[in-house]
Amino acid sequence: MHHHRTSRRTLLTATAAAVAATAISTTPAGAASDASVTASTRARLKRLVSRMSLEEKVGQLFVMRVYGHSATEPDQADIDANLKETGVRTAAELVAKYHVGGIIYFAWAHNTRDPHQIADLSNGIQRAGLAQDTPVPLLISTDQEHGIVARVGKPVTLVPGAMALGAGGSRSAARKAARIAGAELAAMGITQNYAPVADVNVNPANPVIGVRSFGADPQAVAGMVAAQVKGYQGAGIAATSKHFPGHGDTKDDSHYSLPTIHHTAEQWEELDAPPFRAAIAAGIDSIMTAHIVVPALDKNEDPATLSKPILTGVLRERLGYDGVVVTDSLAMAGVRQKYGDDRVPVLALLAGCDQLLNPPDLPVAWNAVLKAVRDGELSTERVDESILRILLLKAKLGLFRDPYVSHEGVDRTVGVRPHLAAADRIADGTTTLLANESGLLPLGRRTHRNVLVVGADPASPTASTGPPTTVIAKALGELGFTATALSTGITPTPAKIKEAVAAAKGRDAVIVATYNVSTTSPQRTLVRELAATGVPVVALAIRNPYDIAQLAGTGFGASVAAYSWTDVELRAAVRVITGHTVPRGKLPVPIQRADDPAKVLYPLGHGLTYPVGRGT
Repeated sequence: MHHHRTSRRTLLTATAAAVAATAISTTPAGAASDASVTASTRARLKRLVSRMSLEEKVGQLFVMRVYGHSATEPDQADIDANLKETGVRTAAELVAKYHVGGIIYFAWAHNTRDPHQIADLSNGIQRAGLAQDTPVPLLISTDQEHGIVARVGKPVTLVPGAMALGAGGSRSAARKAARIAGAELAAMGITQNYAPVADVNVNPANPVIGVRSFGADPQAVAGMVAAQVKGYQGAGIAATSKHFPGHGDTKDDSHYSLPTIHHTAEQWEELDAPPFRAAIAAGIDSIMTAHIVVPALDKNEDPATLSKPILTGVLRERLGYDGVVVTDSLAMAGVRQKYGDDRVPVLALLAGCDQLLNPPDLPVAWNAVLKAVRDGELSTERVDESILRILLLKAKLGLFRDPYVSHEGVDRTVGVRPHLAAADRIADGTTTLLANESGLLPLGRRTHRNVLVVGADPASPTASTGPPTTVIAKALGELGFTATALSTGITPTPAKIKEAVAAAKGRDAVIVATYNVSTTSPQRTLVRELAATGVPVVALAIRNPYDIAQLAGTGFGASVAAYSWTDVELRAAVRVITGHTVPRGKLPVPIQRADDPAKVLYPLGHGLTYPVGRGT
């Protein structure tokens, strides 16, 4: 159902209209609480806060998931899921009952079927916000990092992910990628993006960040983060740098456990702080916390999300940040290990958080905060401080003035040809040629026309065609090669390896898509046995660039890093492999030897090249 923008006039009450009268227009950069927000807007928002009931105030602090493609008419299965989790049927009922200040979209919650549906869902949620006794628009958020983490699928434009952009090394490309991505999110009514990642990935074994980071050099990461903040916020949405105080040096995943970062205070300042300082200097609208323990910053060893020394002492006071602080998902195990689900939201607010993201049980969390205020554990002043920051951000984004989006705007902006072409151009600068024994690459149609593509086919990231081997083979076909895809999986069986070896016979070359190769991975056996056939083998790392260290001695002829298995990055890798594009990417992380991690196999900044057109 298509709704017209003019319907907002019947929903804005005098209170909201008064705020709207002085709410600022979208500003390209600058924290929501900076000078770009007028004194009169701030005063009016303070009066709005003073008129809110305690229940309305508490609701503003929460950003919640909700099932369904529609705010009022979701599918029955989604109604059942909502009833089970929150006791309401729809997004509109969630807003009416709990007065939540934000909604987060997930593909698995069926929020992101297609751009027009997303726009309708966003408009329905905003209508619900303005239909309350105290009408307040909502911040609608998602994790659209690009690369391996994207919640909104085709036909949106998917730009290269963080580590690919880090390999490209162009801040202007990073900014443009974010501007395109931000404009498309804004057109669908998504106003807050949980990107860019500001973590510095100095640990190759990091299971949760990896290619979501721009790289291992703090200053290079800082430059990329600042560029993307300006790109997203220049497109009219709020950017969110994460995960403070830095999740880059951990071997544990905070979704499942509570990691500890063992950096000294000096190491934190040198390695982890620069990207967050750069984000703040660029005017970041929001910063997300990490569910990690950093003993050097908090001797009580509380998760950073619940740590006053880290969030108030370091982030607010030492770094001077006064924008919105949002928790990482409160449903993650990392934040739930030390305290119960009723204590976590209260402790997060006491620590200095403003937005409480995705609690596992909203009724428990909401009532716990309500009780903490009534009992005096949480002061009204502390709650009002967070609400004002949230409302200032909503005003900065123009949501009090007009929170709605149009279908014309979706058609004009989302997945349009200039955006898709720009994404391909940006991706062309990211693919990294790590090794090229005997000048195997680029593959030419005259010498290597018949290509077999085998390897890992992990579930494709949202907005990808997939599976990767098929995407690679199709891209080769479009460039005039004869290509066959054979999926061998992340853990190829002896039978699959035998099948691949048999299929390689008579081919001119084999491309093996590798995925997070470990010391014991049968992917190593696959590459070794394919190379033993005498057919030239190109190893294409479709996620972590560290795969090449584990493949040493297997006999591959060339190695390429793509940093993700999304279409845009795989197509760019194929253009490099075939010589249609010059390889320009440089490693944004060093690669250590697998047999001796103290020694560097390929240093930060490594990347080979060859003349364009050589292989075509």
